[in-house]
Amino acid sequence: MAEVMTGLKRTHYCGEPRLSDVGKEVVVCGWAQRQRDLGQLIFIDLRDRTGIIQLAFDDHTDKEIFGKAFGVRAEFVLAAKGVVRERSSKNKEIPTGEVEIEVTDLRVLSKSETPPFEITEDSKVKEELRLKYRYLDLRRPDVQDKIIARHKIVKIARDYFDQNGFVEVETPILIKSTPEGARDYLVPSRVFPGSFFALPQSPQLYKQLTMLAGFDRYMQIARCFRDEDLRADRQPEFTQIDLEMSFIDEEDIMSMAEGFVKTVYKEVLDVEIQTPFPRMTYAEGMERFGSDKPDLRFGYELKNLTEVLKGTEFRVFAGAVSAGGSVRGINVKGGACYTRKEIDKLAEWVKAYGAKGLAWTKLNQDGSSSSSYEKFLKEEEAAGVRSALEAENGDLLFLVASDKPQVVFDTLGALRCECARQMGIIDESRPNLLWITDFPLFEYDEEEGRFVAKHHPFTHPNDEDLEQLETNPGAVRARAYDMVLNGNEVGGGSIRINDPALQQRMFKALGFTQEEAQERFGFLIDAFRYGAPPHGGMAFGLDRLVMLMLGCDSIRDVIAYPKVANSGELMTASPAPVDQKQLDELGISINLQEETKE
Repeated sequence: MAEVMTGLKRTHYCGEPRLSDVGKEVVVCGWAQRQRDLGQLIFIDLRDRTGIIQLAFDDHTDKEIFGKAFGVRAEFVLAAKGVVRERSSKNKEIPTGEVEIEVTDLRVLSKSETPPFEITEDSKVKEELRLKYRYLDLRRPDVQDKIIARHKIVKIARDYFDQNGFVEVETPILIKSTPEGARDYLVPSRVFPGSFFALPQSPQLYKQLTMLAGFDRYMQIARCFRDEDLRADRQPEFTQIDLEMSFIDEEDIMSMAEGFVKTVYKEVLDVEIQTPFPRMTYAEGMERFGSDKPDLRFGYELKNLTEVLKGTEFRVFAGAVSAGGSVRGINVKGGACYTRKEIDKLAEWVKAYGAKGLAWTKLNQDGSSSSSYEKFLKEEEAAGVRSALEAENGDLLFLVASDKPQVVFDTLGALRCECARQMGIIDESRPNLLWITDFPLFEYDEEEGRFVAKHHPFTHPNDEDLEQLETNPGAVRARAYDMVLNGNEVGGGSIRINDPALQQRMFKALGFTQEEAQERFGFLIDAFRYGAPPHGGMAFGLDRLVMLMLGCDSIRDVIAYPKVANSGELMTASPAPVDQKQLDELGISINLQEETKE
């Protein structure tokens, strides 16, 4: 039967006692990490979220207390009272390793079955099992450290923006569905049968309305929801550090954001960040790195080989060039160490990015070479490619050709990062931060056969490009900006449209009729009639920022109760069916069709 704490009250956390506390009577509580029975001597390592302290039981211990200690097993919940004393055998691996507690009272508050895995740091247990028993996984010190660091980052965010005059405003979770981008999560309404709320993909419309309401500096730790395919750094529900400002321009927002990042790195990691951050246009990022979130910690820059190969008779390259596409390449310096098998594996890997193949040339240190394509080129063409890529002995050249330039960018942009990872040349010692600016306002959606907003429909066009809004929308740049950290977008935003007439032009360019725009965004359009200040803002992806700052591989590592790749949660087995009574109240019927097997 479990004991109670009556008469005991915790005085110290397990990670607190030091040599300066020797002789003090203390009460500690926590979980038994392990028990060591040495006959006339028993030690119990007691753990809480601050660390571990050793409990000692010896021939001076009351026999009843000694008997309890003998029966303790891993993960038993204990309360212990005793006197701090200096350890005879010290453990320099832990902060409390110079002291122990000579126990005078021990309570077994709760017993534990043998857990499905050992609660230790750097567990090698499969992630699926850890997430099924996430409440046990969260007991591990290294996992708790990440959650506590996340808490600290959120607190710093609130303090920083508060000190800079921001007001935290909570925006609704149940909102109107305004589909433009990712798929909404829908919530049926019992009161309005057949109608639905949506969960917010971001607080975008509400934070703009907050600017119209006169709160010129808004922030929020905002929960957001998107029903989309997942990746290592994406979840169906996630958290943003959201901000919006009035009567400002891009410089004000970017400076404010840089100040936050500088502050959070210093206070959490004691790392000095230099500001202002470097800037690069979207066009330069794509041309040099094949990405709008380039990792600048290594080279392997893209080179445009289209002119070099313009007259080639090699069908793969010639077809791409004649169709308006391009041929580009990277030089993996020192990459001649790759085996043919490793190159073939990369050739298969790039197909996920739309590439039909990967051309390569390996230049060995002894001056010999091998290539998948040079035999199809004229001698001057092959030499031109090598010269353009600044090839030397020991290098490995990769070329990609496609009639779709974006396929070339996506493929080589991802390939340069993968090769840098495999070559072990990425400098992990310092964060690399920069801004990407001058994004396209629109991108063409081939499936829908129309232009869609690259960010969202409320992004302000670059003033210099306004006259092309109707005639050449693909050439219009946005007053938008993304913050990039080590090749990952960690924040982004834009200056918003505050002119109703310009907003109507934007809706028209996106293919909305006045009626459609009014139906979807009527509340915002109406609000703009009553005086909208110039405004703009951005949002940081909190999960991704914490993941990158702590050097984790996945945002699941820094979320207390994350979802897995299919958006389910293993611990509670959700999502799950609901009672028919609940469906009837909502006027919903379920019609599941079994997948036909081919």
